[in-house]
Amino acid sequence: MKKLTAVLVLLFLVQLSYAQQKGRFRFSTDFGVAMPKDGGIGALVNFEPQFLLRDNLAFGMRLGVAGLAKDVTYFNMQKEYRGEIAGNVSVAGTLTQFFNTGKSNVAPYLGAGLGYYALSAIEIDQSYTAPAEIGNLEANFAWAPLVRAGIELRKFRMGVEYNFVPNRNLQNLSGAFIGEAINHYAGFTLGFTVGGGRWQQPNF
Repeated sequence: MKKLTAVLVLLFLVQLSYAQQKGRFRFSTDFGVAMPKDGGIGALVNFEPQFLLRDNLAFGMRLGVAGLAKDVTYFNMQKEYRGEIAGNVSVAGTLTQFFNTGKSNVAPYLGAGLGYYALSAIEIDQSYTAPAEIGNLEANFAWAPLVRAGIELRKFRMGVEYNFVPNRNLQNLSGAFIGEAINHYAGFTLGFTVGGGRWQQPNF
């Protein structure tokens, strides 16, 4: 019985040691700050299940949501907000290469992907708009590439990404198209990974 228990423990440790090899599943969650190309600030969140196609190479499907505020200013005397707000929802296929030999819990990574984005940008330039005055605000859809890099430390991760979302229509609150919105943005993220075992292989 003791020998059987020892064998099972050894097999379990071997599975942990090969946690980042071909055939494994991972799930990553990232939260962060979004920075529009022409200035402003926003927030983003990404959820991504991944499957390791080969050692340290993961294919993922990233679901992302981002909200951006560009040059929004509040004028206290007039009680007005002016600026541009934008948001998008995306689904992207990704490839991520991790750089780890099993001797450390630190794993830098580089990745790229192609996503389908549903996005909308609205200009605000008035103090109050009655609900009846708000028009039909339309969403735009576009394919766009993304690139990213970062580092994982055990189950925690931090990274930077850039989304090359193409320019699309800029609307006002009445739904009229009044220009073009620049939708490129960078993201700076912190997150964690569930599953996949450990980076560092145990020593026997």
